[in-house]
Amino acid sequence: MTTAQETTAYAPEEAPRLPWAKHAPDVYKAMIRLDSVARRGLDPKLYELVKIRASQLNHCAFCLDMHTKDALAAGESVERIVQLSAWQESRHFYTEKELAAIELTEAVTVLTEGFVPDEVYERAAKHFEEAELAQLVAAITVINAWNRFGVAFRMTPGHYQPGQHG
Repeated sequence: MTTAQETTAYAPEEAPRLPWAKHAPDVYKAMIRLDSVARRGLDPKLYELVKIRASQLNHCAFCLDMHTKDALAAGESVERIVQLSAWQESRHFYTEKELAAIELTEAVTVLTEGFVPDEVYERAAKHFEEAELAQLVAAITVINAWNRFGVAFRMTPGHYQPGQHG
């Protein structure tokens, strides 16, 4: 008997443009190190929410695949992950601290105005100690760099296993 899944024809998977880590191994290793120090002191669920939100804004399918899986493995709920792209209308799913981090993530990721608005920064500063705020901005900066690699080299989503690169 043939199942519906067996008869569904999905679009073909696109291959990555270039295995960039193979060709720039020192850069890749430096990014891994930077990523590991940027996460220090941050709540793992908050860290993954920030990575997911930046990856949504940057349209990085590979990073979305990775960080939603890692968030689920860290105990994050499907509902909060799903609502993240509409967080302004779904504020009740998040703490005020998480909302401040998500808003700061958007401001640092989308620099179309050329700066992070004072009110966004000040809201984040109310919820995070200075060292934690510095770590948060570092984490946002690092995921934005990862997103650029993922999008530029069209890294293929769907094959990541939670914790694979952790």
